[in-house]
Amino acid sequence: MAITETNPALGDLAEYLATQLEADLTDCGISNGELVLWARPQTLIKVLTFLRDDTQCLFKALMDVCGVDYPERDPRFEVVYNLLSVKQNLRIRVKVSTDEDTPVPSCVGVFSSALWFEREAWDMYGIFFSDHPDLRRLLTDYGFEGHPLRKDFPLTGHVEVRYDDVEKRVVYEPVKLVQDFRDFDFLSPWEGAPHILPGDEKVAEEDASEGGAG
Repeated sequence: MAITETNPALGDLAEYLATQLEADLTDCGISNGELVLWARPQTLIKVLTFLRDDTQCLFKALMDVCGVDYPERDPRFEVVYNLLSVKQNLRIRVKVSTDEDTPVPSCVGVFSSALWFEREAWDMYGIFFSDHPDLRRLLTDYGFEGHPLRKDFPLTGHVEVRYDDVEKRVVYEPVKLVQDFRDFDFLSPWEGAPHILPGDEKVAEEDASEGGAG
């Protein structure tokens, strides 16, 4: 496990964790000034629990859990856990790799704040968390198809939603693009109307005077 020491405290902690969790990590090092641990999915809960409870760590706060999609990789997804130790005044990042079919153990039992973070990762990326107490969509509708932060998800989406006055309900329809590009008529002040702004007339006067002088 290669460790590049840039911050003495992080360097010492990296050496300590590389020793204590050697069998549970695939890599440990400092990247861009941040300590990053690569954990195996099957040992993730053990690693997070150690980071929370060990007296030299005390990473009591889970600040975020997010997904990252690398379609060209196998497995394509990373799950990133950002932890904060108020006691040590340090941050640490834990990463695990997974694919569309392999679940990652839920860490709600270690950090209760992970409940909504994991729901978001499931909704946006389709990353499944085993033993999650309430794994359902969070930001999209329950009938939404696909996972919109995947790199292969179309920018337009698959369907559009509107309220139908006749049926008195929300209906889903295939996306219809009414035009290939926008036509700007410059009538909106936000589009750059062609009228002369106050002060612009001075530029024309200066150009005229310089031309006459020549």
